[in-house]
Amino acid sequence: MIDIISRMDRAALMPAITRVRVAVLDDFQNVARSLADWSSLEPRATTTFFNDNVTGDVLVARLRPFDVIMLIRERTKLPASLIAGLPNLKLVVTAGMRNLGIDVAGCTARGIPVCGTDTGSSSTAELAFGMLLALSRNIVVEDRALREGRWQTRMGHAVKGLTLGILGLGRLGAQMAGYGRAFGMDVIAWSQNLTPADAAAAGAEFVEKDDLFRRSDFISLHVVLSERTRNIVGAAELARMKPSACLINTSRAGLVDEAALIAALTEGRIAGAALDVFDVEPLPPDAPILSAPNTLLTPHLGYAARDSYKTYFSQAVEDIAAWLDGQPIRVLTA
Repeated sequence: MIDIISRMDRAALMPAITRVRVAVLDDFQNVARSLADWSSLEPRATTTFFNDNVTGDVLVARLRPFDVIMLIRERTKLPASLIAGLPNLKLVVTAGMRNLGIDVAGCTARGIPVCGTDTGSSSTAELAFGMLLALSRNIVVEDRALREGRWQTRMGHAVKGLTLGILGLGRLGAQMAGYGRAFGMDVIAWSQNLTPADAAAAGAEFVEKDDLFRRSDFISLHVVLSERTRNIVGAAELARMKPSACLINTSRAGLVDEAALIAALTEGRIAGAALDVFDVEPLPPDAPILSAPNTLLTPHLGYAARDSYKTYFSQAVEDIAAWLDGQPIRVLTA
């Protein structure tokens, strides 16, 4: 949510210093500097870009001198324990309008506004459907086989006429439904608050959760992670899937019981899984999911597209400039 801040509150949030230090974290692809006009903040701010991910005491030491921290989604978490070690922190900016890794209430209690940016890109849904096509035609497996001197090792199938089950039919889920229909798929959907009318408006058939898992050839997850949705795909749900069905998760890792998924893949009870999100990111080299068969894994690329990044970074500059002017915008509340 965006909090409407009174003029009195805005005055209290005005920075009391004339030049601030800004840290842009986790710029893994070294693109933040070129995708927005950070120079527009000068001479009121100096911006430093970091392209690695650090944690613990190293992170605290790195961030302690900075007045403003810009986070790229949940790559670096900002819990109460970290905030307590940052006496100079005066503003947090996050890509997107929701970030479960930030203790927004703790920041607010300390008088630190947390500002967000728009999203709106189709990149995550596009990636999810690209994963679906890659799984259906064994693209990654056949690429590897060809490089190893083998030819046509598996039989793929067209997606026309197959059933796409969508768990969560919000903006991204509706985009995914549109892609499925364009490829001639039957689209069904379920979520805890979805109605038949809303499903029909998005071009999908509403079904109950059990039916979605039983009927779908591909299941794509597009719900927000919360205590209500955590492990919404567990051993029981995986057991209902067809042996030929595949699971796609570009939303949040916590939606799926990873141990149950690995067991289902290892035992051949489902045909495959495509995952773009993980409990620990970057993914450790010894992560069990790396050894699971019939998986397509990508390093959280869903939002990592040029158009999304342009929005994130250009609006981050706007957020910082507005705060420097004593008029914070796109302020988040707990």
